Amino acid sequence: MDLRDLPSVDRLVGELTPDLPRTVLTDIARAAIGEARSAILAGGEADAATIARRVADTLDRARPRGVINATGVLLHTNLGRAPIHPKAADVAAWTATGYSNVELDLADGGRGGRTAYLEALITTITGAEAALAVNNNAAALFLTLMAIAGDRDVPVSRGELIEIGGSYRLPELMAASGCRLVEVGTTNRTRIGDFRAAITDRTAMLLKVHPSNYRVAGFSEEASLSELVTLGEESGIPTVFDIGSGLIDDRTPWLEGPPPKWLSDEPGVRQSVEAGVDIAMFSGDKLFGGPQAGVIVGRKELVDRLRRHPVSRAMRLDGASLNALAITAELYADGRAGDLPFWQMATLEPAELDRRCRAVADVVDAECEVIDANSTVGAGSVPGSEVPSRVLAFGVADTDRLYLELLSGRVPVVSRRERGRLLIDLRAVHRSIDQVLARSISEAVERCRS
Repeated sequence: MDLRDLPSVDRLVGELTPDLPRTVLTDIARAAIGEARSAILAGGEADAATIARRVADTLDRARPRGVINATGVLLHTNLGRAPIHPKAADVAAWTATGYSNVELDLADGGRGGRTAYLEALITTITGAEAALAVNNNAAALFLTLMAIAGDRDVPVSRGELIEIGGSYRLPELMAASGCRLVEVGTTNRTRIGDFRAAITDRTAMLLKVHPSNYRVAGFSEEASLSELVTLGEESGIPTVFDIGSGLIDDRTPWLEGPPPKWLSDEPGVRQSVEAGVDIAMFSGDKLFGGPQAGVIVGRKELVDRLRRHPVSRAMRLDGASLNALAITAELYADGRAGDLPFWQMATLEPAELDRRCRAVADVVDAECEVIDANSTVGAGSVPGSEVPSRVLAFGVADTDRLYLELLSGRVPVVSRRERGRLLIDLRAVHRSIDQVLARSISEAVERCRS
């Protein structure tokens, strides 16, 4: 290839098919021509159009778009965790595209409390004295450590030194906050006496962390929350509980019948407050079923200290998320949390899923069968617990090819591969799009055959 064969930038931009901003396509074209020129001058071969198409297609696939979650993971971190309630989505939309009374007192036109309504709802549904919302649960813990612990000691059980997705490690977060981590007990056994022995005049708080994405089983023991609360009261030291997953009440009064078995080891926020914890925090986008947020509840004196801390403003929720979270909390206050998409999905009966799977199978021209399987909660919640389900299983020759073809469709479908088969789990798929899913599968199967 000769340098004279290289296309102009304008010509190459015109040949690129992704509907990306022209300035972005121009940058891609210039870079591709430059890369091809360097390769030719070095005595090699390179096609600027091929280079540009590859880069543009990769960038196009990264653009925000909706996908169908057929993985059976209800709170899929890579897919945005909990779908929020339609009413919460509507409120978030008109807040983001217009104006709202986010900091306006409609009684006198003066400046109002940014989170006053949300905090009233949260204290009602948890029984806490006060509440505060920030942009995620890691921020909630970080703010608590900075405002209450400062540079002093914080004892934590070695069995609760968690790491979650995205390489979030508790010891590193604590170090960044400025406090000093004091490890107590062992990985599998920590007793209340270990905490008692660790208390000095430098101890700022007692921290308990719910290991929401793993379980220590077998020969194991942990100091209970009630034991820590009692020790904290005796020592005049606040007890802080990072609950994480956001189960408001372990009795799940918004569901018919007893709590699901897969929730048996999850601590309830309300029960933690009743146990006397001074500060507790949880995620808004996990079992709570709302947008990404971190919610802090507890004693008014301590929550007010967090609210006044300079870092609190840097962690505050935007108006759209704040209002969506308030609508989510309203559903709990009204006893209608069962209407939240997460709880709707989690409580679907296998018989209903079986019926829907068979309806999808009737449309798809491929060998498949409906089998027993398990869905999972995901997002570091309820580790090891599974929700019995019925799924559509494809025993195709090239499972990986079908998986990728489903991802590349007009409506991307995220499935899962298990024991040499591709599974389509409808638990996290709204019934209104079952036929869209069926068409997407049919199109992917056809592409695999071509």
